[in-house]
Amino acid sequence: MPPRLPELVKRARRLATERDKLVRELAREWTTALRGQGFSPKDLDELWAGLTEEAVRRLLQTDSRAVGGEAIRHEAREIIARVRARVESELAAGG
Repeated sequence: MPPRLPELVKRARRLATERDKLVRELAREWTTALRGQGFSPKDLDELWAGLTEEAVRRLLQTDSRAVGGEAIRHEAREIIARVRARVESELAAGG
């Protein structure tokens, strides 16, 4: 059986690039939606917490058996945190 490591590395890089693109696109959409809405920092904290809870809940319904609940929670929190950081940065910069 030939080594598949190079194939797996290539695929992982491609998937990471796709994920990063989706994070950027989603952050751009959220920035546009939130700009000028007048939300307080507390409002935004609650928004991101709610989005994270919803993402975790949905993912646990579909993927938890195969991967494990803690891995799902970690992944959802990480992605929402990346989107949030980009949105907050763009809002602070006036973008």
